Amino acid sequence: MELHKGSLDTKEIFSRWLDEESSSNYGAYIPFVGTIRAEDGIEALSFDIYEPILEKWFIAWQERAKERGAIVKMAHSLGDVPIHTSSYVSAVFSPKRRVALELIDEFVEDFKANAPIWKYDVIDGKRVYAQDRSTAMDGAGLLS
Repeated sequence: MELHKGSLDTKEIFSRWLDEESSSNYGAYIPFVGTIRAEDGIEALSFDIYEPILEKWFIAWQERAKERGAIVKMAHSLGDVPIHTSSYVSAVFSPKRRVALELIDEFVEDFKANAPIWKYDVIDGKRVYAQDRSTAMDGAGLLS
């Protein structure tokens, strides 16, 4: 799991991940890129992350992937990320295509639903809390 300030350099991240796994003998590598869309007048999204819970979530996913002979990797942005740039990338490496296809879908959907990330729209240079795009956590004050 990697956290980066600002937009992600997807080419560097994916190239590095490929290099890290070059001798692993995985038959499938499936990347996913999440990009900030231009909508509702935003110029960027901004992200706050509760890292201890995200790390716990990611470790659980590493174990799930390992049970299927695969590995998962991910990177996410902290702070402001302008439209048309990436804030989230993930990948699955697996011996088999079907396992990789299934895991990347499950991983990305679970991330979207359960990762402890709070999102803000950036409009006219100001952060505006985007509750409808943030993850609700039991007992988390603002979101409870």
